[in-house]
Amino acid sequence: MRRIGIGLQLYTLREDTAADFEGTLRKVAEMGYEGVEFAGYGNIEAEAMRDLLHELKLTPIGSHIGLERLESNIDEEISYLKTIGAKYAVCPWIPSELRDAEAWQNHIIAFERYGKRFSEEGITFAYHNHEFEFEVMIDGQFAFDALYERTSPAFLQIEMDIGWIQYSGIDPIAYINKYSTRLPLLHVKDFRSKEAGQPIDTVELGRGSLPLNEIIKAASESSVQWLIVEQDKCANPPIQSVEESYVWLKSNYLKQFL
Repeated sequence: MRRIGIGLQLYTLREDTAADFEGTLRKVAEMGYEGVEFAGYGNIEAEAMRDLLHELKLTPIGSHIGLERLESNIDEEISYLKTIGAKYAVCPWIPSELRDAEAWQNHIIAFERYGKRFSEEGITFAYHNHEFEFEVMIDGQFAFDALYERTSPAFLQIEMDIGWIQYSGIDPIAYINKYSTRLPLLHVKDFRSKEAGQPIDTVELGRGSLPLNEIIKAASESSVQWLIVEQDKCANPPIQSVEESYVWLKSNYLKQFL
């Protein structure tokens, strides 16, 4: 099995970073995470962030960037990413009012444009899915599939959230294989069903229903460069949750490379 980097999406620790961004990064590095994906920078200047990451030996994987900033502040985002040395820019979310078939046609055009701009600066643009991409059809296809069929791989890659893929009723292994050459980033999360009629929770890796070992094996046989831990909501203190998920990865995946 191929060795893939282990990162953390810092959105999981949004309350911790809001209180102490630098201190939280230090804790993440101490746990053993090799890289971080940003969802905001805590008002830390790019040069200072670059130096802190270098000190902590944390790779800046990339950043989640909302639609509004992609449209109005893309050059500023590019400058920050280039300064810290990050390789990926990711659109993480589509607002609910912009999810119908007509809106998706516009997103497809815009994403190609954003991707061209990022590629000019040596940055790869990607999109991160939830479940709603599988609730809208465009010419007989899920919006997810239409998005990637109608954009160039040179300008739009995939950050597949494997938890939301399974939640949507899609076979996660089949979708990793389907997009194996266009998939540099994989969000690994686990879901657990509550009692009947109750919502489904994101939980620490190994506590839910996803076939994580099979997912990681499929990822290692694809183009995935980073497995990125993300938990939307945590029942336990978030810092405890991400440490538990790292321990699971160490025990179930990383141990074979030690």
